[in-house]
Amino acid sequence: MTQRPSWYARSGKRLLDVAVATPLLVLALPILAVLAVLLARQNGGHWLFHQPRPGRHGQLFPFYKLQTMTNQLDAQGQLLPDAERLPRLGRWVRATSLDELPQLWNVLRGDISLVGPRPLLAQYLPLYSPEQARRHEVRPGITGWAQVNGRNAISWEQKFAYDVWYVEHLSFGLDMRILLRTVGRVLGAHDIAAPGQATMEAFRGTPPASPSSPS
Repeated sequence: MTQRPSWYARSGKRLLDVAVATPLLVLALPILAVLAVLLARQNGGHWLFHQPRPGRHGQLFPFYKLQTMTNQLDAQGQLLPDAERLPRLGRWVRATSLDELPQLWNVLRGDISLVGPRPLLAQYLPLYSPEQARRHEVRPGITGWAQVNGRNAISWEQKFAYDVWYVEHLSFGLDMRILLRTVGRVLGAHDIAAPGQATMEAFRGTPPASPSSPS
């Protein structure tokens, strides 16, 4: 028999999202205004990044972030590697997680939650295993269990395992624990990028397990 979701999972989590995101967004508006001007100067007039991302049950929604990378192209008209498009200001904004502030609007819209699996690229949807796809059983979040347990310094498979664990153990206490640990992660600028990468290497699917050799 399928277990009925708790009151917190059904209603309380949404109430918490609105109660926390509303004052945070109001307080963040002056910071967003200053960063918008600085990033627009860096990026040729562009300061807000948005693209479709899958939310709960894989439904697409417009996902917002501050644009930390430029749109510089190489001689063939292709975007330069991430490391070459991430100036000092962009690196600082990413390191402080200020680029995530526009997602408070996503929270108020109901697209995402404060806590949940991070919303990833839409092209990853067909690459998930059935178990990994369970991360979409709940709303994605600004921060999550994977983010406070390694963020971009762990493998995709580890991230998805943490995401599914969160889905199975969702509770008010766990969300509070994640939010408190997120503050420490942000202040310490931990695990912003994968080792040797400016951001995170793209997910290309989990290779199938090799069959065990016969004894």
